[in-house]
Amino acid sequence: MSKSDRNNPKRSTASESRYTFMDFERYFPDDATCMDWLVGFLYPEGIFCPKCQKVTKHHRVKSRPSYSCQFCGHHEHPMRGTIFENSATSLRLWFHGIFLMSQTRCGISAKQLERELGVTYKTAWRMFHKIRSMLVQDDEPFSGNVEADETYVGGNWKWRKGPKQGRGTRNKDVVFGVAQRGENGNSGKVKATVVPHNDAASLIPEVQKRVVPESMIFTDELRSYIRLPELGYGHERVSHSTKVWVRGDAHTNTIEGFWSLMKRGIGGVYHGVSTEHLQSYLDEYVFRYNNRDAERGMFHAFLGRIVKVAP
Repeated sequence: MSKSDRNNPKRSTASESRYTFMDFERYFPDDATCMDWLVGFLYPEGIFCPKCQKVTKHHRVKSRPSYSCQFCGHHEHPMRGTIFENSATSLRLWFHGIFLMSQTRCGISAKQLERELGVTYKTAWRMFHKIRSMLVQDDEPFSGNVEADETYVGGNWKWRKGPKQGRGTRNKDVVFGVAQRGENGNSGKVKATVVPHNDAASLIPEVQKRVVPESMIFTDELRSYIRLPELGYGHERVSHSTKVWVRGDAHTNTIEGFWSLMKRGIGGVYHGVSTEHLQSYLDEYVFRYNNRDAERGMFHAFLGRIVKVAP
């Protein structure tokens, strides 16, 4: 007879997973539990009552997703100002959707989200884009050893809004990225953005925005980067056209590895991305890459991006 408890399965100690569906079922069994977690996360010091002008004890209102101050009865709505505002969809379905999006390596389509959650495609699409909207990139610039490179993301020309590029890149959007190499055991991070062209006028301002001066920047032989030393950056190049991929510390393998992950994800999951939404897809892949070693797993990294915007 098996010694395992089939009614209470647990994650194997040999598994590399940090958070499984069993964990999700255990910690978020219903809508009320999800709401309690949201309140604890958004109000770590307790709920501030604007009428009492202090943090007071609040009780859950049975008939609506709000909390009432025990002294004056003021209602606080935790979902207001978040991605869940004005949504009739169960909060647990929202959390389940976040879990599904966080557990896939290359992303999940809105159509798959519809099938998994049992909601309409319109609802799944809205949830999909609301969740992704939390994953915007921060503005903190990189320093140290940084790789810079550009790539081209293609698709049906009827979706394209930007200018056509040169030979081999026609009908494609230009994406610029920088990768900060990891140091002292820490993993490297990347940033990526859609740019209008691959010329110096488009790329140099992005470098200045994302990399602090006096950093060492490694690029390929594209002439658009030739002015970097004049702007206070160290600059070394590798000539890919002559099949030189690494020259000492000079290479762009890190950022090109990210391009590979991003393109395989877009091609395999979404098949094509319009110019209008490309930046939000980039934000998602950048977030996944930068949080791949998150201590509590990708699901909690996603949950940690929930914010409450003041009205």
